[in-house]
Amino acid sequence: MQSRGLALVIIRVVVGGWFLKAAFTKVTLDYLWWVPFPTVTQRFINFLPKRLAEFAAENPVLWYQHFLTETAIPHAKLFAFLESFGEVGVGVGLTLGLLTSFSSLVGLFMSINFFVATQWMSFSQQGFHLVLAGCMLGFLIGRAGRYWGIDALILKWSHNRILHALL
Repeated sequence: MQSRGLALVIIRVVVGGWFLKAAFTKVTLDYLWWVPFPTVTQRFINFLPKRLAEFAAENPVLWYQHFLTETAIPHAKLFAFLESFGEVGVGVGLTLGLLTSFSSLVGLFMSINFFVATQWMSFSQQGFHLVLAGCMLGFLIGRAGRYWGIDALILKWSHNRILHALL
């Protein structure tokens, strides 16, 4: 049991670190007067419509191609925020073992979307996003947050049945 937990922790932290690395160049601090707040870089906001157009160009999944061209590209600023802060949330959640099941669900949703967007571009794109989705399923099934994470600490000190079910 201990080795399974340690294995899940190692993979969980590595995958969480990857999500944080992916978000690192997309998120920055801005200031409202003297109060800092996180936001998406203008560089990423400008880049995303071009990248989405590449994903849509010859995508054989027609409903997804339509989604990219009709929804995501016209609302690229919103999708830049969703992607960036989604990556931050998944990265922090997995790395710290905080709300791990929810973080894994969000990560699974993002991985599937990345897969459908890029699967036609190269074989390596297919493999990477499938492995990422498999890791997310493993975290969900293995309840990865219950091993050496903040979820484990919360469960240890809380006797709330609803909280136990959620974590």
